[in-house]
Amino acid sequence: MQHDDAKERQESSLVGRLFSLEAVLLLMGVASLVYGLVSGIFMNIFFGVVIIPGVFVLHKVKRKDWKAHWAQLEELQRREQERKDDGVR
Repeated sequence: MQHDDAKERQESSLVGRLFSLEAVLLLMGVASLVYGLVSGIFMNIFFGVVIIPGVFVLHKVKRKDWKAHWAQLEELQRREQERKDDGVR
């Protein structure tokens, strides 16, 4: 069984993407940054500046971990299939 990234992207709904953890964190970071700039509160600006790049780092790490997971799963399935083929002969 091979993992198809394009198919997975098609199947995920727009609502699911909008309410994902990354989207909520990004919105919170932008809101904190904007609120801090408008009201002049340094801590809100600081948290906004820290959260926004953190979301992109989180997304990259999360994507990388899933690719490793699918690669490992495919390798295990390949080994299992080879074991079954050797047992049949």
